[in-house]
Amino acid sequence: MKICRLALFDIDGTLLSTGGAGRRAIKEALVEVYGTCGSADNFPFGGKTDPQIVRELLLEEGVSEDVVERNLDLFFARYLRRLRQQLSRSQLRLYPGVKELLSTLAETEGMFLGLLTGNIKEGAWIKLRAFQLGKFFRMGVYGDDSADRYKLPRIAVERASKQFKKTFQGRDVVIIGDTLHDIRCASSIGARTVAVATGWTSLTQLRKHKPDFLFPDFSDYQEVVKAITAE
Repeated sequence: MKICRLALFDIDGTLLSTGGAGRRAIKEALVEVYGTCGSADNFPFGGKTDPQIVRELLLEEGVSEDVVERNLDLFFARYLRRLRQQLSRSQLRLYPGVKELLSTLAETEGMFLGLLTGNIKEGAWIKLRAFQLGKFFRMGVYGDDSADRYKLPRIAVERASKQFKKTFQGRDVVIIGDTLHDIRCASSIGARTVAVATGWTSLTQLRKHKPDFLFPDFSDYQEVVKAITAE
């Protein structure tokens, strides 16, 4: 039986590590635009969208919502510049098996690859290009589509359906990520979940949230392919 499957990948902690470049870029841009980065050193970024991270950090510091919103475009312009600078001097790491996994899926008939990430779009693609991963993804949803991570899965399915002229529903969709938020995003639309413990959430913690499939990393990429393409 031919499959028709939409696989939506998170980026940070799932596919790659920028060695802290993203966090440093956010901190520098926050200080430059708002005069403070608040608790950014210890703030949990995993599973959140970029706009959500900025708002939560600044509101926690007492910056008014009006000031946050009014300067958000300027902040992200400065952030992207800082991100490029930080990536050029950071220790970048592509997680084991990632390139093999994406290459295999890209060559699998009936398999459609996309992104579901809290990164703003340009930030996501700056990171992907640093690892030559852009060629694998023909669509995506990003933090600038919605600051609410839990709205992104439905946007992704609608966007992919239009772009690929296919109908994706329920377990035709697989969300691959490294946080409990990825698991919950999948559950919200009845999608299949593949969780991986290469990010900031341990294997034990991920297991508690009952993903359909759970891997320590993607080293055994053929088993991950089986999980994503399983009926």
